[in-house]
Amino acid sequence: MNLPSKRNRFQPSSASISLWIALAAVLLTAGAQWLTTPSRQFFADEWLRDRFIGMQTSSAPDPRILVVDIDEDSIAALGPWPWPRTRLASLIETLLSDYGARGVALDILLSDRADPAGDARLALLAEHGPVVLAQAFDYSTTRPSALNVGVLGGARQPADSAVGVGATGYIGNHLGMARARYVGNIGFIPDPDGALRRLPMLTSFGGHTYPSLALALLECCSGQASPPLRGGALTRVSFKRDWSAFTVVSAKDILDTSIDIDSAKQRLVLIGSSSLGVGDRVATPLAPERPGLGVQAAMLSTLLDAQAGSAPRAWPGRVMATLFAAFVALLAGYALPRLSAIASAALLAASALTWIALAYLISLHDSDFCTTGPLASLLFLLGVGVPFQWQLAQRRSRDLLDTLRQYVAPEVVEQLMRSDLQDPLAPRQCDVTTLIADMEGYTSQVESLPVEEAARLTRDFLDCLTGPVIDQHGTLDKYTGDGLVAFWGAPLPNAEHADLALDAALDIVRRVGALSAARLAQGKPALRVRIGVESGLAMAGDFGTSFRSIYTAVGDSVNTASRLEQVARAYPHDVMIGAGTMQRARRHHLMHLGECLLRGKEKPTVLYTFEPRPGAPLARKAQPERAHHIGTEPVA
Repeated sequence: MNLPSKRNRFQPSSASISLWIALAAVLLTAGAQWLTTPSRQFFADEWLRDRFIGMQTSSAPDPRILVVDIDEDSIAALGPWPWPRTRLASLIETLLSDYGARGVALDILLSDRADPAGDARLALLAEHGPVVLAQAFDYSTTRPSALNVGVLGGARQPADSAVGVGATGYIGNHLGMARARYVGNIGFIPDPDGALRRLPMLTSFGGHTYPSLALALLECCSGQASPPLRGGALTRVSFKRDWSAFTVVSAKDILDTSIDIDSAKQRLVLIGSSSLGVGDRVATPLAPERPGLGVQAAMLSTLLDAQAGSAPRAWPGRVMATLFAAFVALLAGYALPRLSAIASAALLAASALTWIALAYLISLHDSDFCTTGPLASLLFLLGVGVPFQWQLAQRRSRDLLDTLRQYVAPEVVEQLMRSDLQDPLAPRQCDVTTLIADMEGYTSQVESLPVEEAARLTRDFLDCLTGPVIDQHGTLDKYTGDGLVAFWGAPLPNAEHADLALDAALDIVRRVGALSAARLAQGKPALRVRIGVESGLAMAGDFGTSFRSIYTAVGDSVNTASRLEQVARAYPHDVMIGAGTMQRARRHHLMHLGECLLRGKEKPTVLYTFEPRPGAPLARKAQPERAHHIGTEPVA
């Protein structure tokens, strides 16, 4: 069959475009993993991680931490805020002496001299006891002038300054607190959506590095270096425990020593306020409004877990996300060309659900990978890959339909559309049965006819040949003027190709007989068809050049079928069948005609034809041709 140009059938760039789409999907995930920052959040990453955090948060209390809250009850009982520094000093002394606290950190700034006696007591506690004062760094880059209030304390060696988060200003304590050994930063950097998810564990300012409040308290009480900071200086708060999970006592109850003395023994204590009047409220992944003191407690709990080695083992989340995207891209590259658009979308949806489950597990072990990177890749494949493959499938369908609908049975075309063959017309070795039919005496039939009548006779005769081929799901190779070449078993394999070809041969003989009878009734010469049928291996496919190509079958069995059609003129039988077809036929009874040395063959070929059926007309008298045959016997 003649085919359109290869350049029109399949664009050579389709495979490379598919590869680029897959690569772009993987790069999208890789970029999300290594190029995003807290200030440049990737699409819906923090939203999804917040959902994970909400599912992972535990209500189990942390026995290592005590939160002393200057709450509404304390303010109502002891007076409005700010309290005298003497009261704060008494609160710290009670915790250290009466309750045996391990260390105390103040989430309160002491930037002005308000109570000389109380300030002196606080200064002595901060200089000699396990007490950490607070200071707040400013990270704003839009403030018209630097905010520098009070004095800074708790500086580390200048060599550490490169690892901290850069600050532009600060609010420190007044000069009387300058001798404090440990001072921790309570300043923070909210995410673009306003939520507080990370705290600067180390801050760089003026060539020095300063620790956060939780980190300073841990170093003050343990005498050890800080644990490794996962995520660097700007560390994500795990929020493993929410505000309700911490032991929170009212400041007035501590001052009154009205709670169990052992309840605070050897605990790390954070003193601050959740009172609405103080205004220390922040948005967190767990709620739009939480006490800032609770964030400090959650960070301290995170650091204690890391120090104790009880934190989940770190996983390479970025690498795992990128590998997942690469796997899905490979899977999509294989599956999308073979699936419908709906099935492709379902596959990508299942991949998305799989990743969400996997991302939930990874989020327990890696706080910095991008949870939605692979989801973005899946959306890219859904929005670009699926339409591209659908467009290819549509173009492939149109090309195949345009090429095959006039040559192959509609059922075969539908099977080709459903097959997973990348190029069903590519040359491949197949087991086929070839049928070659021709009109006997065509030249003598048409030489005396007008052109119109000769054309009508040729068309009617070819109709008799073509109809049975298409009806029996054959592939029409080509017309040969007054005949045709057809084969079965390609482009799709068919176990019944021999029987189907024989069915077509019988139907051709019947139709030509009917056409011949109609012509005889009109006083016109009779018609006879000669058919050769043989089965065997052949190379079937698209052969040709970029200018023109043809889908055909080539091989010894095809040549033998041609020789059988030619030798039929020496026999009284319309259909000559080769040994290959006889071996493969299951539904037909054949008759052995003997052997004949066909042109171009070195050995005799065994000949068969259909066994005469009861009531069938007698075979024609053999023509005096060069055909030597031995014996005539039926073969079942």
